[in-house]
Amino acid sequence: MANVHEAELHVISAYGNQEVRTLRAGGDVVEINQVENATRVAKGVADSLRGEFPNLTITSNAALGQPGEALVSTASELDADLIVVGNKRVQGFSRVLGSIARDVASEAHCDVYIAYTR
Repeated sequence: MANVHEAELHVISAYGNQEVRTLRAGGDVVEINQVENATRVAKGVADSLRGEFPNLTITSNAALGQPGEALVSTASELDADLIVVGNKRVQGFSRVLGSIARDVASEAHCDVYIAYTR
């Protein structure tokens, strides 16, 4: 969609907190950093899309917060015209409890496109 409309595409990955956790098992030490993980995910998606759409301007960022609120607040900061979000958790029982797509659609200041992802 961004390619057709010659728009910028911003790939956003949310993270819940900034805390870094260290896990130790025997002699192994693993650090879990949610900011780095979210940044890596967004960059990976953006890099993949750049390969498919080399003329499209694509940025990637990590955003603090629950996924829906992070997408909406980042879109607001960027003055975005459209948020595209998947419907991954809109099916089944989770429809009753809520979903990221529902949160985005109810809070966004701009248009929202909910993509079928199943």
